[in-house]
Amino acid sequence: MDQRLVTGPKAASEIPEFIVRHTTMRQLQIFEAIVRNGSFTRAAEELFLTQPTVSMQTKKLTDAFGLPLLTQIGRQVRPTEAGEIVYSTIREMFDSLNNLDAALAEIQGLKRGRLRLAVVSTAKYLAPELLGKFNELYPNIELSLKVSNRDRVLERMSSHEDDLYIMGQVAHEFEDVEVYPFAPNPLVVVAPKGHALTQRSQISLKELAETPFILREPGSGIRDATLKVFEKANIRPHIKMELGSNEAIKHAVLAGLGLSVLSLHSMTLEGPQGPLALLDVNGFPIMRQWFIVHPKGRSLSLVAQSFLEFAISEEQTMRDAMAKQWPLVFQNAE
Repeated sequence: MDQRLVTGPKAASEIPEFIVRHTTMRQLQIFEAIVRNGSFTRAAEELFLTQPTVSMQTKKLTDAFGLPLLTQIGRQVRPTEAGEIVYSTIREMFDSLNNLDAALAEIQGLKRGRLRLAVVSTAKYLAPELLGKFNELYPNIELSLKVSNRDRVLERMSSHEDDLYIMGQVAHEFEDVEVYPFAPNPLVVVAPKGHALTQRSQISLKELAETPFILREPGSGIRDATLKVFEKANIRPHIKMELGSNEAIKHAVLAGLGLSVLSLHSMTLEGPQGPLALLDVNGFPIMRQWFIVHPKGRSLSLVAQSFLEFAISEEQTMRDAMAKQWPLVFQNAE
């Protein structure tokens, strides 16, 4: 009697043996990060690995497939035709695994699961506080926070790399997004303590424009909002320097290189007793909002939905804490 078992779909054990024996999930993760970042160095930084480790594991993966998977074009690393196929398949695998994790988390409530959050660089002063409070409520949730410049966060959103995104302004080119305002984000003019203007009130924009100014790099939301205030008054500020981070700007202001505009959140750790002072300038503070964003039509996991609702519920608490620390900022905005 023929006892051969007739099967339907290909069984899991029939996965090509060379993939099972000669590739690892870590190698696939490294390759995906290289292609997405276009760089071995950035992939290594993202995964907290050394660059030699990234290079070695990528070579092993390439050897396993028997085809070149990456090519160097200038400073950029790009996938070959074979690499594109491998990358696309890996992304499908990872999306399926994330969906599996979310489905299991749904069954278990919020006893487990993962939240992937990407934020613009200025929000790095806000996001850890929110995540810390959320972690107190749900200590078994795995948290991932990616801090990048605005352009990179928009890229991550367009490729659905995270669950939720925090930014200070929503890009007009992204129409298919859900937007949730959830916290105040006042922009204030800062100077070193002891600066002559700290003794003044109701400083005019014209006078401010005669003082050297330090701004964020082009594309920054704070830069755009600041320049709009001057443009509205038909005044051009004296821009002495452009820098790519809030911390660099704070150091430059303290060094006497000029005044600047910063999010008040970037000063909350030092507080009013810190080395920087707020100036009373006509047209400031610029009262903006922080927004949580995700693509329209995307079904949020239970964890992501819970964090979204939690962040929105914290709005008044965050506002009250900032108003207690900096009461004049909120009085001037009224």
